[in-house]
Amino acid sequence: MSQTTPPSGNSFALLVRGLRKAYNDVVAVNGLDLEVRRGECFGLLGPNGAGKTTTIEICEGLTTPDSGDVEVLGMHWNTKAMALRQRLGIQLQDTQLSDKLTVFETVRLFRSFYNQGPAAAEMIELMQLGEKTNSRVGGLSGGQKQRLALACALVGNPDLLFLDEPTTGLDPQARRQLWDVIEEFRRQGRTILLTTHYMDEAEKLCDRVAIMDHGRQIALGTPRELVASIGGENVVEFSAGGAARPFDPAPLGNIPGVSDVRIESGNARMQVGELHHAVPALLDELTRQGIPLTELRTHSATLEDVFVALTGRHLREE
Repeated sequence: MSQTTPPSGNSFALLVRGLRKAYNDVVAVNGLDLEVRRGECFGLLGPNGAGKTTTIEICEGLTTPDSGDVEVLGMHWNTKAMALRQRLGIQLQDTQLSDKLTVFETVRLFRSFYNQGPAAAEMIELMQLGEKTNSRVGGLSGGQKQRLALACALVGNPDLLFLDEPTTGLDPQARRQLWDVIEEFRRQGRTILLTTHYMDEAEKLCDRVAIMDHGRQIALGTPRELVASIGGENVVEFSAGGAARPFDPAPLGNIPGVSDVRIESGNARMQVGELHHAVPALLDELTRQGIPLTELRTHSATLEDVFVALTGRHLREE
């Protein structure tokens, strides 16, 4: 893909102000504000029903909002729809392509919709689908279909790319292949708006992320900033004692660097700054109480932990 220079203007590829959309009595988006800078990969995260897909469909011009303003690449859908369609790439959460067409025929068809962009064969090679050029879409694997859908989104050489859950259901190898393509697009200075349920994906690809819940934005920042905002960069999960010999969790909050202690389903969970200080102190406290440790796990804090800290729920909960 050849690089294009973004047109002059403000520094935002996407501006959303006061966006609202309801379906009968269900409010999907409730006064949302977003700013996506040119040249960044911006992640929109949240549980099912948070309003992510409705938001992205409004920005893509597929759904009309009830109120609010959406400016895409300095333009509005009600006045510049044709110009915008030439400059956007869209991969829907479930892209439906004709099973009867071949891979080449599919990409060539989408290429015909745009005034500029690479040749169909070039895009097929970029997506590592060369050996499937003459295969029918209906015979492709899930990962191959996702790469084909991304090829169709990129074949117009877009300035702004919308990706709605692009790797859902893919195996780890297929996910990493798509990540490579997305990162290359990002390195060319283009802009990406990405929704995903995979926290590792957001942390790998996104410059900034906004977390949505109940149609509103509840947090915004870089992945590192959001993780730091909850007061501990590591999580320690452990079990000790059991029902017959419960331990007292209160002293754990006094350990230096511990920002939060929770008991969930009989297991303890601590957010800590430095593992090499917190874990020995935890073991010392359990020894002092005479409670045996039965299980211990640690991991670096993630965006999932941020969401739990903010809402008390997990991103994958319905």
